[in-house]
Amino acid sequence: MKTGESEYTPDGHLYPLAELCYKPNIEHTTFSPKRFPAMDSDGGSNPRCPVPAHEQQDAVFAPAFELIQQAITDRVFPAASVAITHHSNLVGLKAFGRFTYEADSPEATTATVFDLASVTKVLATTSMAMILYERGLLDLDLPVAAVAAEFGGEDPRRDAVTLRMLLSHSSGLPAYEKLFQRSKTRDDILSAAFATPLSADPGEHAAYSDIGFIILGVALERIADEPLDRFCQHAVFGPLAMTHTAFNPPSAWRASILPTVNDQSFRKRIIQGEVQDENASVMGGVAGHAGLFANAEDLAIFAHAMLSGGRPVVRPETLALFMRREPSPPGTSRALGWDTPSSPSQSGKYLSANSFGHLGYTGTSLWIDPQRQLSITLLTNRTWPDCGNQAIKQLRPKFHDAVIESLKCA
Repeated sequence: MKTGESEYTPDGHLYPLAELCYKPNIEHTTFSPKRFPAMDSDGGSNPRCPVPAHEQQDAVFAPAFELIQQAITDRVFPAASVAITHHSNLVGLKAFGRFTYEADSPEATTATVFDLASVTKVLATTSMAMILYERGLLDLDLPVAAVAAEFGGEDPRRDAVTLRMLLSHSSGLPAYEKLFQRSKTRDDILSAAFATPLSADPGEHAAYSDIGFIILGVALERIADEPLDRFCQHAVFGPLAMTHTAFNPPSAWRASILPTVNDQSFRKRIIQGEVQDENASVMGGVAGHAGLFANAEDLAIFAHAMLSGGRPVVRPETLALFMRREPSPPGTSRALGWDTPSSPSQSGKYLSANSFGHLGYTGTSLWIDPQRQLSITLLTNRTWPDCGNQAIKQLRPKFHDAVIESLKCA
């Protein structure tokens, strides 16, 4: 199929000949249509966008919105944007604060675009993995070294690291390394990532790893024979009409993008309209772990698709596989790419056990609860002017709880 041709099949899926390349073992996945009540009884999907229904949001969500306003007053972050969907309706869409703490700074609006940081891992990288799996191109238990020979080395444990382990953060790779300090190009970053020593035995325990997702992004690009940003644009963001979502957003968007940090240690400038994460920056703004920009409404559209069983991006069975908490390592809260509620959790105390979500370093988050047919997007620039303020960790669970209490579905 040539680039630019329609990838929709008669049954509404994005991929040609899905019945011929669909993973045969997916039928063994635990799945119940009841987990996705937004789906029609005949298996069809709802319209791609949630129905706007937020005329009464200030009254309905007054306690939750007051938490955001107080957080701005307390300088937890200068700006925020919120999107809430419930039973296929967009019941909340509101922006708060200004781009920075200065009184003459532009006001945030619902069109304001945020650096999603690690939410990139689910919107882009995990979505790409789901699609490739559904197409029959991705074997989750394939060793990473089979796709990226550079990952191999003298440590024999590296041969046991699989793509599933990268997705579930159980590879044994460390959480983070300042690769940018010794790298000047994307290739330098990748060489350093591939050579990063394991800090634990593969599969032994779950430990969140940016390094793992940098490597995963490259592996998926090689499997698809296409860059991550281009693949996601035509297979995810385009079909969902997420028109304010992109890696390396165009210069015309700059006035609508909040600054994330006054970087005086590495780039020596205010970072606005370019990725905050230094490793992703050296990689050219496109990476498996960070780099995506979007507004809150686009995240609500994505969440609505997930609450509709993944359609039109993936089939319900594929989504069910990826959002299910992994059985190992014991005690992990990780699904494939996604996280699930733990105790305590940044998702709060009410989200159901089959909920899934993700956080971003810049102060972003998305949580989706199929049981309640609910999604909550919270975008902020809590890293302004620097990354020292961690107070959002106390705010997030309180905000999620207040939303659910306001909807009387606790």
